[in-house]
Amino acid sequence: MNGGQGKRLAVFVASTFIDEVRAELTLAFDATFAERGGDPVAELITRSGRGEHFDAVIFSLDVPMGSEVIRALPRGLRALATYSVGTDHVDLGAAADRGLAVFNTPGVLADSVAENAIFLMLGAARRATESIALLRSRSWSGWNPTQLVGVQLSGRSLGILGMGDIGERIARRASALGMEILYCNRRPLPEGHPLAEGYRATAGELVAESDILMLACPSTEETRRIVDDALLSRAKAGMILVNIARGDVVDDDALVDALREGRVWAAGLDVFAGEPKVDARYFDFPNVFMVPHIGSSTIEARLGMGRILIEGLSGWEAGGEVRNRVA
Repeated sequence: MNGGQGKRLAVFVASTFIDEVRAELTLAFDATFAERGGDPVAELITRSGRGEHFDAVIFSLDVPMGSEVIRALPRGLRALATYSVGTDHVDLGAAADRGLAVFNTPGVLADSVAENAIFLMLGAARRATESIALLRSRSWSGWNPTQLVGVQLSGRSLGILGMGDIGERIARRASALGMEILYCNRRPLPEGHPLAEGYRATAGELVAESDILMLACPSTEETRRIVDDALLSRAKAGMILVNIARGDVVDDDALVDALREGRVWAAGLDVFAGEPKVDARYFDFPNVFMVPHIGSSTIEARLGMGRILIEGLSGWEAGGEVRNRVA
């Protein structure tokens, strides 16, 4: 690397993070934090134009790094560090053209996301949206045998679309609930793996056998809108769908139709196409349990994400190999 020996990296922090993360970034780097409520990219360009130097930008999903933005970044910038696992908001080709190193936060949020997946699955299966609404309406008349009857998870099949690190952690937790684990992935798990026998070669085969379909795949050209009319037409009767992946892996029209027709019994959604906008039709379904993209929203995950970026940028500056460099 061409940074000065003994000098701390100068980083511009474009997104707003919790105080504990801000404190650790301040200890590790010569950190400048974007003003809240403004345009952080415009601020970075303005500061650079006044002679301030930055080696790296730390940002998250709220600051997309598309090709035009990357081309406009200051010339002296050498690295982009996204406070996320996914990099679909970063144009990696444009970053490579500029010679920018790119870092992300793999692994450290997997347990938090997996726990959220179980939470969503339980919320959808046990009719949490309706239960909360009933209590908050102050009109609950007391227990009766027909009240809000949901479904038990033990003994049911969980089909995981995308058996990466997070998928495996979901599977371990679901197995402890007594669920059968099926999965579809680009490659099957190694022979002898405890989950290997649950492999299904196509998403169609998976949904045909799954009581709950868990979306845990990355957003790619291959997976965007993979949950469409054709796939849902093959779904097992009464299937529950849970999405902790990316909103754009679901065709909203197809899911809404399936919910309306009862082909999908319920849904648990943490992510949405076009966030923060949410397709308004979902609000009309009491059997849709929704949370606002909180999969990694634990103090443990937030600190871990900051620390792996600190580790990656510091190791890269020192000339070492780092585990979280993606470009």
